[in-house]
Amino acid sequence: MKVDNDLRESIRECAYQHGFDLCHFSLPKIASQDRKALDNWVDLNMHADMAWMAEKSRLERRKDPDSMMDDVQTVISLAMRHAPSPYSLEQANSSSTKGNIASYAHGVDYHDVMKKHLKALARDWDVLLGEHEQRVYVDTAPVLEHALAASAGLGWQGKHTLTIHRQQGSWMMLGELFTSVKIPVDSPASEHCGSCTACIDICPTRAIVAPYVVDANLCISYLTIEYKGFIPYKLRSLMGNRIYGCDDCQAICPWNNKAETPDTDLLTPRGENILPELAMLLHLDEQGFRERFRKSPVKRTGRAAFLRNVCIAMGNSGNMEFVPLLLKALHDVEPLIRGHAIWALATLHTLQNIDGFIEELIELKKKEENNDVLKEIEAILSLK
Repeated sequence: MKVDNDLRESIRECAYQHGFDLCHFSLPKIASQDRKALDNWVDLNMHADMAWMAEKSRLERRKDPDSMMDDVQTVISLAMRHAPSPYSLEQANSSSTKGNIASYAHGVDYHDVMKKHLKALARDWDVLLGEHEQRVYVDTAPVLEHALAASAGLGWQGKHTLTIHRQQGSWMMLGELFTSVKIPVDSPASEHCGSCTACIDICPTRAIVAPYVVDANLCISYLTIEYKGFIPYKLRSLMGNRIYGCDDCQAICPWNNKAETPDTDLLTPRGENILPELAMLLHLDEQGFRERFRKSPVKRTGRAAFLRNVCIAMGNSGNMEFVPLLLKALHDVEPLIRGHAIWALATLHTLQNIDGFIEELIELKKKEENNDVLKEIEAILSLK
């Protein structure tokens, strides 16, 4: 089935009515430079421990959208904007008592919101176009979404690798709808970063190793969300108080200075997730964590990894009031939390003597059975 330009605009208008801010059309093809960039990124192990990114079958599907659905004719790239953080970079990163959560995670999980709206949109398009084959995707499938968005003219891929729109900036989440309907495609987006390197320069861990290349091994968003292990020592002090994701590269981007704030944020930010108190978070047990972050993307990280991040933020805070809480965390059931509480206490210990800390470590060593935690203890004791 083919549609003309008038019907294409009706399709686009329908997307706007369902809460999407941008709707663009492309062929189900990935440009050769994007395929090569993906291969190089994987070959250099910049996907860290996200093994699924390097899995051969998924890698090939990512480079070939045709493989995602039989008889796919058009990929429709859609963007849903969300509100940026209601505070400055300086306010976010300078607090000694609060944690910094990425703005898209201040509310409900965007996977659930976008998929719900995409499915509703697909049903309306069945009415508009007649029933046809469709597939909706939000982040979890092997789809090279930023490359498709660029080829559809939705926005260009910035040097931080995120999609930027000239009017809307980059505070947006992307989704795709693959369809068997042949729709006139949009012109590819042109690149407008120019000589600007603001996002590269501000990255706390220097994870943007080259323009358009992010090394996940160094990226705070990856480390605090996807990675479930012990954070490398050299990166802990660079994480500051970022406990879930990192917005620095977007917050500094000049194009976001010009972006309009959406009238409605369908992710419905909750005040409790905007610079939450670290002390309150470290108190959470498993049930408390699940209740506190119900319907939030933070829940996907799990209590152990999230409180690991909280311990690191406490260690970086210079705030001695966290010492009693961290001493209690030394006995948490999760090795990941115990290990990072040790590091946090040792970091604070360089600022002021913590009575009994070394004695506490010696006693802990006698009981500890986890090798990673034992390494944390030995690393501190070896300095004494």
